[in-house]
Amino acid sequence: EVQLVESGGGLVQAGGSLRLSCAASGFTSDDYAIGWFRQAPGKEREGVACIASPSGNTYYEDSVKGRFTISSDHAENTVYLQMTSLKPEDTAVYYCAADTFWSSGGTYYYFQGFSFNSWGQGTQVTVSS
Repeated sequence: EVQLVESGGGLVQAGGSLRLSCAASGFTSDDYAIGWFRQAPGKEREGVACIASPSGNTYYEDSVKGRFTISSDHAENTVYLQMTSLKPEDTAVYYCAADTFWSSGGTYYYFQGFSFNSWGQGTQVTVSS
């Protein structure tokens, strides 16, 4: 069973930086994608960034390009989301998600051609103006 645990959220002033971490376990293949989604109050959950394995290709939502960087540390089984130049509109609960071909069911969200259905519990990011 895929398990994802996020950490690193918090309160930061506009223009500041945060790094989110997603500790992943339960993967039985190196063919998967890990993504970050966010959901602000009253809004739909949206994809922010994702990274594919084993290619390492990365994908970003337009509003975060040049500000956010997704990366992975295979030795630590952790995916990171480095967020810089944060804006108040980045305020949301951030979720780590996985697209794995061997897992079905659950709630699906789609981003950049991937289908994510394994989810972490989320971590709050608040950017003050």
